Amino acid sequence: MERRYLRHDRHTVSLLTDHMVITPKYMGEILVEDVALAAEGLIRKTCREMDAEVIDMAVNVDHVHLFIKYQPKYSVSFIAKKIKGRTSRILKTALSSFERMVHRSFMGSGVLSWICWSWVGSC
Repeated sequence: MERRYLRHDRHTVSLLTDHMVITPKYMGEILVEDVALAAEGLIRKTCREMDAEVIDMAVNVDHVHLFIKYQPKYSVSFIAKKIKGRTSRILKTALSSFERMVHRSFMGSGVLSWICWSWVGSC
């Protein structure tokens, strides 16, 4: 392994990576078009703020694959909690304001309850 892949901090040298699969609370095609783009942007922004590097991300209609490299000071559960909580909160706010703006239900009934992430696991 080349040294350039390692993360060098003041007292540590590490290479911590994780593959997460995150799904909405109820399985369904919720991550489509603008919602998928917004979710991807929010996930990337949250990772950048925690100094975690997104190596690869794939947003499907019913789940997100996320492969990240992160610092040793954060646990995987902490990173997942931050990503899920922030993305859920901002998407719910954005979708509810959009729903009020057009005076109709967005993508059927109960879509806002779907945007609550569950963590399938990491490999």
